Amino acid sequence: METVAQAPKYNLNEEQEKRLILREYRALLRCLKSRIKPGDRKQIRQAFEMAADAHKTMRRKSGEPYILHPLAVARICVEEIGLGVRSTICSLLHDTVEDTDVTLEDVQREFGSEIAKIVDGLTKISTVVDVNASQQAENFRKILLTLTDDPRVIIIKLADRLHNMRTLDSMKPEKQLKISSETIYVYAPLAHRMGLYNIKTEMEDLAMKYLEPETYRGLARKLAETKRERTRFINEFVKPLNDKLTAAGFNFELYGRPKSIHSIWNKMKKKGVAFEEVYDLFAIRVILDSPAEKEKEDCWKVYSMVTDEYTPSPERLRDWLSNPKSNGYEALHTTVMGPQGKWVEVQIRTKRMNEVAEKGLAAHYKYKEGNQDESRFDKWFNQIREVLHNQDTDSVDFLEDFKTSFLAEEIYIYTPKGDVKMMPTGATALDFAFAVHSMVGTRCIGAKVNHKLVPISHKLRSGDQVEIITSNKQKPNEGWLDFVVTAKARTKIKDALKEEKRTIAEDGKYNLQKKLEGMGAAFVPHNIEEIANFYKLPSSLELYYQIAIKNIDLKELKEFKQVGDRLDAPKPVKLPDPRHEAPAHPGMPRKDTELIIFGESSDRIVYHLANCCKPIPGDDVFGFVTTGKGLTIHRTNCPNSAKLMANYGHRIVKTRWAKNKEIAFLTGLRIIGLDDVGVVSKITNLISGELRINIAAITIEAKEGLFEGSIKLFVHDRDELDALVEKLKALSGISSVDRFDTETV
Repeated sequence: METVAQAPKYNLNEEQEKRLILREYRALLRCLKSRIKPGDRKQIRQAFEMAADAHKTMRRKSGEPYILHPLAVARICVEEIGLGVRSTICSLLHDTVEDTDVTLEDVQREFGSEIAKIVDGLTKISTVVDVNASQQAENFRKILLTLTDDPRVIIIKLADRLHNMRTLDSMKPEKQLKISSETIYVYAPLAHRMGLYNIKTEMEDLAMKYLEPETYRGLARKLAETKRERTRFINEFVKPLNDKLTAAGFNFELYGRPKSIHSIWNKMKKKGVAFEEVYDLFAIRVILDSPAEKEKEDCWKVYSMVTDEYTPSPERLRDWLSNPKSNGYEALHTTVMGPQGKWVEVQIRTKRMNEVAEKGLAAHYKYKEGNQDESRFDKWFNQIREVLHNQDTDSVDFLEDFKTSFLAEEIYIYTPKGDVKMMPTGATALDFAFAVHSMVGTRCIGAKVNHKLVPISHKLRSGDQVEIITSNKQKPNEGWLDFVVTAKARTKIKDALKEEKRTIAEDGKYNLQKKLEGMGAAFVPHNIEEIANFYKLPSSLELYYQIAIKNIDLKELKEFKQVGDRLDAPKPVKLPDPRHEAPAHPGMPRKDTELIIFGESSDRIVYHLANCCKPIPGDDVFGFVTTGKGLTIHRTNCPNSAKLMANYGHRIVKTRWAKNKEIAFLTGLRIIGLDDVGVVSKITNLISGELRINIAAITIEAKEGLFEGSIKLFVHDRDELDALVEKLKALSGISSVDRFDTETV
């Protein structure tokens, strides 16, 4: 069973290292054997030598030679994703331009412009011009810009990230948190979108191992304990199906696989159930060896055999044969009632579909004849291309838009004529209007969904048929940004609002010009800039706009110093600039300090606990440097943590708790159970009487034989809370006790 333990100390001598590197290189060549054409071997050798030489003095955090990382990334690309020789060369060189003396020109000279372009796409930008921009988000945008020209950039980046996650043990804790958060926030959804399901699953599990170590270990232990029982159940379930399929003459593979720890955990959270109640802990997979023209027919035949043997749950049929996902995924999924009254998910697909499901985009290009999906991928790329080239969005907003627009599961929406459009889950009628055409979006006043009139903010569901109603009088307003989710809609709305702002700003510009002429000062860029800076406005447009809407009356202009026709703003009293994230307190740690210890030294550190997750001592936490407020403490599994760490990793400070029994922290518990006489007094007696814990508020609602209670109470630390939860669960009639992390605490 995996635990987050430190890797064993690295101790190989020079000779052993050389042998190890060569062994890895030969293993890579063996994987590539079937794809190597004459002349390829020489190029791979050249790339390997260039990388080995460039990285020769470098070591990874674990102590091993750095070149082992590019070799491992290349091997993931070949073995697990199915890429070929050119991608291998790019993988070997992916860190050289960024970290060594090798330049992009060297790569281009040796290997040509195609490879140089991919390596450039993989090279991180080292400086970000804008102080407020997040470097991670900017790098991500750069990778995506090359993605639309060559998807291999993203695939190699995913392989690089997967290898980093596999070797995260030797990193410092705050680095582990930052990298895991970025992975769960962007890279795992991206792997999913590229159809690389195995990589997505492994990334999610590894990230969870660092972000929620206790939960991860607990679930891994439970899975290990129930393994024998599961295997027995799978064998019993599979036997009759095996006999049926063999009798029908199918050539097939049939096996069961456990669900990933992360997906089990997600299901437990979503459905609010315990581990024992997650019904599909495993899926049964049937993989058929069928000729191309009989694929669909064979899958449906197998489906009918499965449902003859076991009763299916009608609402759990997923037909991705007739309507494949936009990442090329095709399969039939059904959930059936197996022996012992347990639900089991059965996935039916052919060998080709399985390869596309596991190797995603790479396999997809191999089967290029399937034009329908080809165009789906291209559609996706075109949508991204359109948004990427609109450069003026802030990079963190861009990342957020990218996530909701392109990484969400998609739904299928039909036009009145029956054309299908793919939209991300959560898309509204207005998003759909913009997907049809920008002009349709800006003039949209409502929609008919399945012939019923709905407002523009109506959320669409897969299979809806939508007709957009427009009016020439309509124009976008700020409120629209609150409910659209697609990047295209957001961009177009912002553009329209900016355009309107420009028109209004013209009046302000005219007023300012008149005012300056009256003072005898010139209407020149220097003066405009001085005035904008004085009012702390980011641009001249904003200045004109604020004047036009009468937010600024320019009275302060008389305090300006006038030298000829030049204006100089009065010097303001110097306030520290919050943008430079200066420590909010002399005692606040710098980035390289080891730990903040809560309790003992808390008097020296300005910190406050985040409202979004209400940490208490004993929780896994991290500190986030906030502008002007010092340090905010969040739990590592806080709903906002992934976003904070993925975008602002440089502001994360590692933290832990010291024992300090004096301070009590407010937290909340939600209790569900049978509405029995005296249940409230049982709960309050246990909390206040037996454990002497202070209750801040308690609400209990009973309906139809069940009660749901929310209790806010003060505890000293996590151990005290855990002990309380265990005791509450032991009371008769209580079915679940959960801590709640919302701002309602």
